[in-house]
Amino acid sequence: MDTIELERIARIENDNWWYRERREILSAELLRFSVPGTAVDIGAASGTGCRVLTEHGWRATGVDLSPDAVALARAHGVEAYLGDARFLPLPPCAYDLALALDVLEHIEDDARAAAEITRVLRPGGIALVSVPCDMALWSAHDVALGRVRRYTRRALTELLEGAGLVLEAVWGRGVLLRPLLRRVRHRTARREDLAPLHPLANEALRVSAALERRLPLSGCPGVWLWARARRPG
Repeated sequence: MDTIELERIARIENDNWWYRERREILSAELLRFSVPGTAVDIGAASGTGCRVLTEHGWRATGVDLSPDAVALARAHGVEAYLGDARFLPLPPCAYDLALALDVLEHIEDDARAAAEITRVLRPGGIALVSVPCDMALWSAHDVALGRVRRYTRRALTELLEGAGLVLEAVWGRGVLLRPLLRRVRHRTARREDLAPLHPLANEALRVSAALERRLPLSGCPGVWLWARARRPG
């Protein structure tokens, strides 16, 4: 991700519904742990995930392939290191939690990256992964964001289990928004920039995402897949 894109994300992520929803899901998952521990955020970008972890009492480390991202994360007070998700500059069995949020879809050799997640987790450690789902939703938006694929539930399950992880849950998000986003993203072939939304549109999307958290829709097709998996031990 280039500097311009990073700066654009940093400007919008505090208020943008999508980034807010990702923070809400992460915060809810952290409540599953009886006590906080050590965590690594793979593909940390500006360090938002690490900051959420720190707010919940975790000792967090970020890793990103972009020197600009690492510099930005450090400027925000995050302990961050330059590194490739396929060859993490981290010791084995070092973390209780590994995040890979919207990362694996950018990596050709995602199996190698998944294996690295397993390697750095302690036995019993948890991986929390999110990816875009369903190639039927593929559009210029995916190309603009540098993605190489979208995932099915089966593909994500096979990827994580193939890396030696035990899957605990896979769930979909963006179910209510899928028809709208599919229409918008297939209506045009131009790039969709990460720009601030009109406040009313942003609020409507935020409310829709919050409502979905309270409905039994996690098994339905959406635009986003989340998975929680554990390293055996």
